[in-house]
Amino acid sequence: MIQNYNLHSHTFYSDGKSQPREMVEEAIRQGFCALGFSEHSPLPFDNDFSVKQDDMPRYVEEIHQLKNEFRDRIDLYCALEADYITGTSEPFAITKEKYQLDYVIGGVHLVGQSANPDEIWFIDGPKWEVYDAGLQRFFNGDIRRAVRRFYEQSNEMIEHEQFDIVAHFDKIKMHNRDRYFSEDEAWYRKLALETLDLIHQKGLVMEINTRGIYKKRYNGFYPSPWLMEAACKMGVPVLVSADAHRYEEISLEFDAAEKALRNAGYRSVVQWNNNGWNEKAL
Repeated sequence: MIQNYNLHSHTFYSDGKSQPREMVEEAIRQGFCALGFSEHSPLPFDNDFSVKQDDMPRYVEEIHQLKNEFRDRIDLYCALEADYITGTSEPFAITKEKYQLDYVIGGVHLVGQSANPDEIWFIDGPKWEVYDAGLQRFFNGDIRRAVRRFYEQSNEMIEHEQFDIVAHFDKIKMHNRDRYFSEDEAWYRKLALETLDLIHQKGLVMEINTRGIYKKRYNGFYPSPWLMEAACKMGVPVLVSADAHRYEEISLEFDAAEKALRNAGYRSVVQWNNNGWNEKAL
């Protein structure tokens, strides 16, 4: 297996289905050296996927209790997958300092610039119908304009926020499934490569996210192999993330991810600890 750690996982505190302790026990059973918890950050409107603001102290406290209890068996980290929404989300640096987080994963799941969820395009989740409805409602079915806005918002996050790992940065393709655009189209490649270049400039770590495959919502990784190849040529550091929402998912498709990385030219991944990032050979 490529690595015996996973830094992107969710529990019942946000939209996961397992208890934190269940995640830890499974990680130990699999011989992990480290596991990171990264609930979806609180948002200023009601939803069913992010941790509630009032639950944040309890979340942080529980992870720290587990850290102490299992300190001789596994390294545990407390983090957030911070959702960036233009002009709406709390600055990541403030969130990190407030809760003394070990690291922050930055991601875009909601395209818009409003604290009103009825005015935001939700590009994630299990239902492609939601994606399609939002495309029609907010962009009059203009997929190029919609995709451009997704990448513009991602670029805003990368340029202006302080975080460590960029999550599934081409996830806009998930519900597309080649219905509206092809990744081979020049306009799409230009947008994705511009964002990748910003990731490189800011020195961020890019995750290779396996969730689309094992959930059967997409038939590949985030990002796609051609973007892995471009990232390798740029020297962008990578890690593999399961984006686990159940304890059974913490290492799914890691072997396939290793093969994809090797094919893209990578010979190492990075691993986080309290001293920062360390390189680990594939």
